[in-house]
Amino acid sequence: MREFGYGFAVETELGIDEAEEKVREALGAEGFGILTEIDVAATLEKKLGVTRPPYKILGACNPNLANQALEADEDIGLLLPCNVVLYSTDGGTVVEALEPRVMSQLTGNETVKTVAEEARERLVRALSAL
Repeated sequence: MREFGYGFAVETELGIDEAEEKVREALGAEGFGILTEIDVAATLEKKLGVTRPPYKILGACNPNLANQALEADEDIGLLLPCNVVLYSTDGGTVVEALEPRVMSQLTGNETVKTVAEEARERLVRALSAL
């Protein structure tokens, strides 16, 4: 797993469609559902005429964790849901997740920190399952 300041990622040899199917299953096993889907490549093609390799953003939400975070800080919705990104590479697909601890770093709220740690553990397990 590759980590960077605001996220972490895994690479797989799977094509993007198969990787998306697997990541949805893995997220589901960790209690996440997908609230939003953005097909960035299709949108850029439609709006700008720009052709790029497949790139998709999934808005993943664990309802229990989201509720805990919202109870601790009503404004945390600005940082929800947990974005999971998939994009094609020459060797397969990269799957990335936003680092949930960013929420607690921005808010300084101890309850949010606890929720973010649990969300991170679940997202890491999901991505590692690929």
